[in-house]
Amino acid sequence: MQIFTPSSFAVAPLDSLSVPRKSGRSAWWIGLALLSVCGSAQGQTKNCVPQPNLGNRSAKIIQVGTLKFKDLNKNGKLDPYEDWRLSAEARSKDLLARMSVEEKVGFMLISTTRLQNDWAFEAPKNKEPITSNFNEEDLVATTNMFTRKPLPVPLMNAAGTTKAVTQYHLRHFILRASTSARTMAEWANKLQALCEQQPLGIPAIVASNPRNHVTATAAIGTSVGQTAFSTWPGELGLSAMRDLKLTREFADIARQEWAATGLRKGYMYMADLATEPRWQRVDGTFGENAEWAGQMITQIVLGFQGPKLGPTSVAMTTKHFPGGGAGKDGQDPHFDWGKTEVFPGNMLANNLIPFKAAIKAGTSAIMPYYSMPVGTKYEEVAYAYNRGVIHDLLRMELGFKGIINSDTGPIEMMPWGAESWSITQRYHRALQSGVNLFAGTADPAELLKTVQTNPTDMALIDDSIRRLLLEKFDLGLFENPYVDEDAAEKIVNNPQFAARANVALRKSIVLLRNDTKALPLKGKTKVYFKSYQKRYGTPDAGPGDVYAANGEQATLEFVKTPEEADVILLWLKPSGKPLFASDGSPLYLSLSKNAVDVAYINALTAKKPTILAVNYTSPWVINEIYNNDTKGRFKGVVATFGTTPEALLDVISGKFNPTGKMPFTTPISEEAAKNQKEDVPGYQEGAGYPLFKYDEGLSYSVN
Repeated sequence: MQIFTPSSFAVAPLDSLSVPRKSGRSAWWIGLALLSVCGSAQGQTKNCVPQPNLGNRSAKIIQVGTLKFKDLNKNGKLDPYEDWRLSAEARSKDLLARMSVEEKVGFMLISTTRLQNDWAFEAPKNKEPITSNFNEEDLVATTNMFTRKPLPVPLMNAAGTTKAVTQYHLRHFILRASTSARTMAEWANKLQALCEQQPLGIPAIVASNPRNHVTATAAIGTSVGQTAFSTWPGELGLSAMRDLKLTREFADIARQEWAATGLRKGYMYMADLATEPRWQRVDGTFGENAEWAGQMITQIVLGFQGPKLGPTSVAMTTKHFPGGGAGKDGQDPHFDWGKTEVFPGNMLANNLIPFKAAIKAGTSAIMPYYSMPVGTKYEEVAYAYNRGVIHDLLRMELGFKGIINSDTGPIEMMPWGAESWSITQRYHRALQSGVNLFAGTADPAELLKTVQTNPTDMALIDDSIRRLLLEKFDLGLFENPYVDEDAAEKIVNNPQFAARANVALRKSIVLLRNDTKALPLKGKTKVYFKSYQKRYGTPDAGPGDVYAANGEQATLEFVKTPEEADVILLWLKPSGKPLFASDGSPLYLSLSKNAVDVAYINALTAKKPTILAVNYTSPWVINEIYNNDTKGRFKGVVATFGTTPEALLDVISGKFNPTGKMPFTTPISEEAAKNQKEDVPGYQEGAGYPLFKYDEGLSYSVN
């Protein structure tokens, strides 16, 4: 039995595996030619392709001359979908014809999957650690977790793993858990082995939200946050680096880590624009500039997927079409009070620029958001049901040929504009609009009922299955879905990857003000380094954490009180209302509305000259502490977007010269934030709008 080893691609970027290059590649191509075998199939053009590594647990190997194939359906002969010499189209067509209606319907669902002792979406039932065994419990809800209202039908958020695979025929899963690389790899192999045992042997594909970032807003459904993987800046921080080469390197490194643990699909990244500063998902974007966001998305897609999908790729799901950053008053469409997306600046077309870049780069899938557009030429119905947006605009006008993956729950939980329709009517309309993969439920009963009620939908089902199969064939999962568990431990967050992430953490920091040239701090400066963060909505938890000295920052002397200090370094981390705690009340950006004790901060900064660092998960309004009366206290202002204390200190001390640029504009006041247009980027809002401007940033060499 041959097992695909992620370490075999850990040293080679994806684009080195695409097309021949004359210079420096001769030996590589000679070696490949020696490994290649020529085969032909009936009705196909003769091809010369390398014998792939075959990973198997229960399927037997079929020998055809010198070639080997997996007998996935256990019939003792080589069928077209098992023949890796054929095109993905030909293989998909053959397998599609072999699938029952029940298998097809299950194949069109993607839902949460859980490991043993993984209690995603519910209170923990024990304190045991997560293991690589299956979680066999169903998770069924009767109340909409977002609107807190009764659901029209019970919603199975997750099915017990064995039942999901064997009875419901599910093969698309979302992993929410944060655990070790080995545990993930072991679990992924067990899942693939279970799938291989089934009649057609169709492998699973496992997706995840981002899990490589420093983020203060990690939540199920948005970001896993910091995990066992290498730790990079938040998405805004990646954008602030203004370094496309390092962005591509990040994506390539993350790809290797993901693939090593069995994650082959990303529910990421957000191509939405941060044009509405109050939106609670700004920190998942690459900022407010559409052209730059498009360049970032291009590098992300190419880094994870390569020039085209292959056995070393992680397939991307770019979201949320056609851009979710223009919600009315900043509210989010997970909730009925935020379902409206508006375009007072007539800039809907601006939202499409990053998605056009993603399509050009080859993104495997695109996810529509929950919103319903108002005041446009399109029907006022949620995007999952909006044929004008999904079929006409995305498919026909923009030419997207990949998978359209609904966001989680538009059928059962967020059917905006379709509230009066039955569940089967919603499925029918979403199919007619072009959705290929439905996220949120593990139970295929309602979709099966829809097909039985609307037999003409079967052609749409078949088209969806074809697209979904193409992705799996292109990823090489039918040949080898298994990973090397030992290699996973060595690849994930290895020293080389961590070192590159550390560079990015420093490059993401933006120096905004240094009027008196106080930065970098001189050696032996006595520093009172306070990191101030309180969780939104909780009682006062004290004044924050005081940084203690360590060997890496020997040039500075850290003291325990502000009175002992020459300078205060205040790292302010405002904490906004969490997305999933929304209640429809107005959203604010002022510090006092976002878990900052302004009186305490003003009293502290009055004691000694202060370097102010602000962690921007949103474009915070800081005029309560930084205004015409108090600016003289601050010898420097720095912006962070998810980084480490060590990275910040390297910038403050001059060990690292800051080069970052602001990914968005920050409003000068709460009134300015309230009066801006939801779809208009801050740099176009007028001279009276900004405090810190888009693309602003200093360095020590040029001030």
